[in-house]
Amino acid sequence: MSPTTLPERRPAKVAGVALAASVPFFAFHVLALLGAVFLPFKWWYPLVALGLYYVRMFGVTAGYHRYFAHRSYKSGRVFQFLLAFLAETSAQKGVLWWAGHHRDHHRHSDQPEDIHSPVQRGLWWSHVGWILSSHYDATPEKNIRDFAKYPELRFLDKHHLLPPTLLGLLLVLIGGWPLLAWGLGVSTVLLWHGTFTINSLSHVLGSRRYPTTDDSRNNWVLALITMGEGWHNNHHHFAASARQGFYWWEIDMSYYVLRLLAALGLVWDLRQPTAKVLAEGRLPQPAPYAAPVAVR
Repeated sequence: MSPTTLPERRPAKVAGVALAASVPFFAFHVLALLGAVFLPFKWWYPLVALGLYYVRMFGVTAGYHRYFAHRSYKSGRVFQFLLAFLAETSAQKGVLWWAGHHRDHHRHSDQPEDIHSPVQRGLWWSHVGWILSSHYDATPEKNIRDFAKYPELRFLDKHHLLPPTLLGLLLVLIGGWPLLAWGLGVSTVLLWHGTFTINSLSHVLGSRRYPTTDDSRNNWVLALITMGEGWHNNHHHFAASARQGFYWWEIDMSYYVLRLLAALGLVWDLRQPTAKVLAEGRLPQPAPYAAPVAVR
């Protein structure tokens, strides 16, 4: 795909960050840091933080993303609820909110209408600014009607702070305030920014195997951080696949766990990249992508 020559245009208008509503987000960062530094420490607290990081990252990647946003595999209603609950312990808003907005992203990826494109609006906006904007507070139910029909998912979406709150209470009961600081505080901050790198850095840093109509990239470092989401150019080329590391050398921990769950009968019909998609991926890499921007 060759670069496209476009007339000079102005960037898309960016909705503002809601400063007052953003205070809890930034305060959480500060409190997590202060708690980890000043509260009593035990060697196993960071291990709990790391474990909860990756368990909840699986909820985000395999739940929010591959199941609810893309329906790349199937499951039963009970396990579907458990996936949504696990994903919401990440404190990344509701399951319908997350998946509905993500479908919008794929519909307009790196175009002026994309809600978190670093190409259109810069790294800060794509990484965290759009989440802190009151413009995107509402759940776009029109995008997610297939799952919005379930009352239990609507309940979780409305009460999305319930799962992380219950997780926090459990940690306090097990290890008091110090374990809360590490298991919920430090772990969640790292989880937020690990997830957010896919919206920001994976459209900026890495290689492009497929000539997609956006600037998605494959990045092995981000794939390790996010349990496979870093194979982002693969994903944008064939978003229906439950497997984002298309080749054996592309580590995709979320997919490996899904294979285990499939063996246990909890999920099934995991969609795979087609033979054509895999053959296309062995062709020479495409030329750099040139993004259009909005006309004022």
